[in-house]
Order: sequence, then structure tokens, then C-alpha cells
Amino acid sequence: MTSDDSARETYWTARDRETQPLDFDPPFEVLEPATLTSPLVFSSPHSGAVYPRRFLDLARLDANTLRRSEDVAVDELFQGAVRLGAPLLRAHFPRAFLDVNREPYELDPKMFEGKLPVFSNTRSLRVAAGLGTIARLVGESQEIYSARLPVEEAMRRIDQLYKPYHRALRALLERAERTFGLAVLVDCHSMPSSIQTVGQPLARTASNRPDAARPDFVLGDRFGTSCASDLMTTVEQALREMGYRVQRNKPYAGGFITEHYGKPVSHFHALQIEVSRGLYMNEKSFEKIARFSYIADDLTKMVALLMARLADRRGQETSQAAE
Repeated sequence: MTSDDSARETYWTARDRETQPLDFDPPFEVLEPATLTSPLVFSSPHSGAVYPRRFLDLARLDANTLRRSEDVAVDELFQGAVRLGAPLLRAHFPRAFLDVNREPYELDPKMFEGKLPVFSNTRSLRVAAGLGTIARLVGESQEIYSARLPVEEAMRRIDQLYKPYHRALRALLERAERTFGLAVLVDCHSMPSSIQTVGQPLARTASNRPDAARPDFVLGDRFGTSCASDLMTTVEQALREMGYRVQRNKPYAGGFITEHYGKPVSHFHALQIEVSRGLYMNEKSFEKIARFSYIADDLTKMVALLMARLADRRGQETSQAAE
């Protein structure tokens, strides 16, 4: 390649970073309620299920293997919140392609051809585990890519997907805070289960299932720092009273989104909910099972109770202000 060719390649790569589409139309969407009634904002950053051909061509794994990091149908589990008056932001791009629940530049230099920006975080524990902003591994430590990616590919994904997603999320939270005096982010995820769900009888509650010793939900509030305790308690009690097993912060205390947006002193709260995939799906085929609608209904009831708690809080604050 001549020096002129090299310069042209650099020029086109830089321009493509801003203009070349990434095969997601749209890359995410906001499901808005008919009437905004609550400071709750729901985010489903890992339920994206669009795997473009260009991505699959770069990968050494097939789409089914890549889907092992996907929070399958979690956005659907929480859609009842929209009917109750809260927005839900959901990604269409998959976590294996770009993870918005990371810092914007948690990047592994071993994955890329070219020099990363000097401000990149290349030494985080998540990068070391192969799970940075652009993941290196999926499933049981399986390498995603057959070759190194150009650095410009990473920058393009961050510019076109990561930054717009977080701008949209921030806008929803700021609107909630302006409207209601506080904002409460519920970051929605699923966690793998080793329990085979296919063939089990339909169970109304977690206590009826043979794997009841395992947690059905893990709630994360960064060990009490990202969300008011009464809100966490409301969610936990609601799920427990429905018969589910619930743990807090172990093994999932909340990722970047929970930590970044959860600032209770500034009236921004954030909690993470991890749902066991064994509750609602066949983890081998990625298909929803009959129990799915029951879990979704229970989550809608939980959201309604959380909304009622938030309404009570506002009522108490109004009464105190009038005294």
C-alpha cells in the first residue's frame, strides 16, 4: 500500500465511523406510556436480538452460541410497566456486539488492530474477564472473533450505539426528575440457571418448583449506595410474598448503569433486577415457556406496588412541606 493509499484508508475509516450504518434500524427504542404517571424508568440493555450478517461474518461462533449472553425477552417481561405509566428503553443490538452496561471505553487492547484512545480503561476486571464494552468472550469463555478488529470499528460502535443509548436513558431520567422530583431506574436483566426447565409442570410460584433452593431474583443496589432502602425493600417483599426466592447483591450487585445513574442524594435512584432464565424460558432453544405469562404478570404486580410506594413517598413529602 502506498502512502497515498494509507492516507485514503485512514480518511475513509474516520468518515465511516460517523456515517456507515451498523445494521440496526433502529438500534434501540423507547416504549412510552399513554400517560406518564410515575418516576420509574425501565431499561433493558441486554435483550437485543438483532445479529447482523456483518457481525456474524466477523465472529467465529454461530448466532445461537452468541445468544448465550443475551437477556432473552426480558424487555417483554417488564412491558407491563408501560401500561402502568412508565417508559421502557430497550436495545435491539445484542450484548455480544456492544455492552452499554460498561464504561464507554472499557476495551481490551489485545482485541484490536491499532492504538486505542489514551483514556481507554484497559485494566478493569471486566476487561480482564473478556467482558468489556466490546466483549471478547461469550458463554463458557468462548472467543467471539476470529481475528482482531480495527480500532475504528470499536469507536464506531461506541459513537453510534453506546452514546445514543445513554443519551436516551439520561433524558428519560431527567424528565422523570423534573416531573416528579425524583427518578428511579430499574435496570432489567436475566441470569443463567443450570436447572432444566423443559418438561417441568407449570408452577404458579417459585416455591412450587423443584429448584426452589436457587434464587429466582437477585436485586442489586451496589450494596446500598444506588437506591433508597425502602424502595429495595418494597421490591423484595413484593416478590417474596408471591413465593419467589430473592437475594440482594450476591452475586450481582449492579453494573455500570446502576452505579453510574444511582445517586440518591441527587434524587436519582437505580436498582438492578436479575431474573432467573429458568423461570420463563428454555435456555437451550431460547424459547419462552408456558410460565412466561405468569412471571410477566407477577412483575407487573410488583411494579404496581413500587409505584404505590413512590406515590406514598410523594404524599408524605407534600404533607411535611405543608406543616
